[in-house]
Amino acid sequence: MANSNDSNSSKDKAKDALSCNTLMFNTLVKTLTQAVSEAVADLYPQANLEERALYDIFSPAPNFKMGHLSFACFPLAKALRQGPPQIAGALAGHKAISECAIVEKVSAQGPYLNFFLKRESLGNIVIGEINSGEYFEHRLIEGDEKWMIEYSQPNTHKVLHVGHMRNLCLGNALVRMCRFGGVNMTAVTYPGDSGTHVAKCLWYLKKYNKEEVPEVEKGAWLGEIYTKANTLLEDELGTDKEEQNRKELTEILKQLHGESGEYYDLWQETKKWSVDLMKEAYDWADVTFDRWFWESEVDAASLSYAKELYEKGKLVKDDGAIGMDLSDDKLGFCLLIKTDGTGLYATKDVELARKKFEEFGIDKNIYIVDDRQAYHFNQVFKVLEKIGFEQAKKCYHLKYAMVELPDGGMSSRKGNIVPLMDLVSQMEKQIKEQFLNKYLEDSESGWTQKEVDETAKMIANGAIKYGMTRVDNNRKIVFSMEEWLKLDGETGPYLQYVHARIARLCQKLHYNEDLIVDWDLLNTEIETSLMVKLMEFNDVVAAGIAKLQTMHLCGYLYDLGKLFNSFYAECPIGKAENETLAHTRLALAHATGEVMREGLALLGIPAPEKM
Repeated sequence: MANSNDSNSSKDKAKDALSCNTLMFNTLVKTLTQAVSEAVADLYPQANLEERALYDIFSPAPNFKMGHLSFACFPLAKALRQGPPQIAGALAGHKAISECAIVEKVSAQGPYLNFFLKRESLGNIVIGEINSGEYFEHRLIEGDEKWMIEYSQPNTHKVLHVGHMRNLCLGNALVRMCRFGGVNMTAVTYPGDSGTHVAKCLWYLKKYNKEEVPEVEKGAWLGEIYTKANTLLEDELGTDKEEQNRKELTEILKQLHGESGEYYDLWQETKKWSVDLMKEAYDWADVTFDRWFWESEVDAASLSYAKELYEKGKLVKDDGAIGMDLSDDKLGFCLLIKTDGTGLYATKDVELARKKFEEFGIDKNIYIVDDRQAYHFNQVFKVLEKIGFEQAKKCYHLKYAMVELPDGGMSSRKGNIVPLMDLVSQMEKQIKEQFLNKYLEDSESGWTQKEVDETAKMIANGAIKYGMTRVDNNRKIVFSMEEWLKLDGETGPYLQYVHARIARLCQKLHYNEDLIVDWDLLNTEIETSLMVKLMEFNDVVAAGIAKLQTMHLCGYLYDLGKLFNSFYAECPIGKAENETLAHTRLALAHATGEVMREGLALLGIPAPEKM
């Protein structure tokens, strides 16, 4: 039911870079599509409407009193040369629709055709497929294009902090969603291991540091050195030391570029400290990459390529610097080689784009980078286009707003950050104190210290990842540990608790696939609503892939959690009126748990079996 060729931008280039088609994977909607197609062909033989176009018109009804699925007749009006209400009325009375095997009732309400589905069809097809696992094996996205998502570009010689987690969580979730939908996906990262920030850190470390290098947590300590370096350099701006500092930093950059010298040796040693810290964070987040591109590996090559472009007349020299004049495109002058002969981020990104397409043969190149870099990527993509790089139109910058603390933004330069692994330790400690340690005090709970530790890790993981993915990409996030750890709000721990509750219920009541069920016994509105909600999962994921968004999946899981809790409160399972009804409700509960588990997994969130 997700619209094909959808994108999250109105610009033609963005549409071209992002467009993808969803398949007709929803079994029930496909059956309804065939019925509508047959009715249209019979009533309007002059029309030539493909089932694909009809399938995309279906959507969830606004509320369950109107129907379970709705078909808007507006798109048919022009082709059929009738008003939408007349078309809806005619279709509602056609036997291909009214006698469709899965339809309980159909009605025309203005321009809409609203369908009520049979509970037996929802149960046997939707719930049956979910409980067997078949539901999660449907391919959602058409075609065999190769996509690449580049995300999590932390800088070495700095500290990974909570602000970095939006990029990491968003990228990880989108990669997981795309792979679930059948996309041929390559996940890459591009850490910044060269450049001015590295030079500053090495400069201070060599010239001013008097501290002993710690035995452990060297990466975090290196981040503190960077902050000290930046503070000192800022303090000396406008003094007689400023020019000397600039010369020393330039010399360090030249050594790194030339891959020799004392600073190059120091860089190799200290880079490992930062990479170890990155890998620790990635292990905790259960994130892996197919390829690590390093800024340093495109450093020399990017300068050589820029010089080659200049010699071919595709770049110009302006006041000693080399770049491309993009004034006609309202993008100013894109500087690629500075007067001192060193490159810039744009220089390296031009070369990196070429390297990605050459190495992986990709069809889509998606960069997840914060919105402050929008101008930079507009310049880079325009340079690629003007030098004749055909795949420039296949490059897309997926922007997102920054993460802030309640008292404002974060900056590694200023040192006002919350180091990620410190935050993780704090969250796990608070989770144990508030929720889990009580189980260790109860000898009958069956909890071990290992289970408490593992569960605390999972809950902290869920709190951060859900908090970072539930908000629209364009809205900033304010991180609050207290709010994100709540069990009774729109949080990751709330959803994890719903899953754990269902898992405990199914274990207690001995759920198994051989239980005798009768879906017609589920005659309450809440039961039917839950079945219809479960049917929508794949559609929500497909729409998220098409739009490169995670917030709708997060919202869906939250709504599903609330709906299940209402069902659990209103519809007794263990004390149902008869055994068959109990088994049927238990099968519905189990399906809800399976969708919740799968949905959380797509967000990279583990689903505890007990909490």
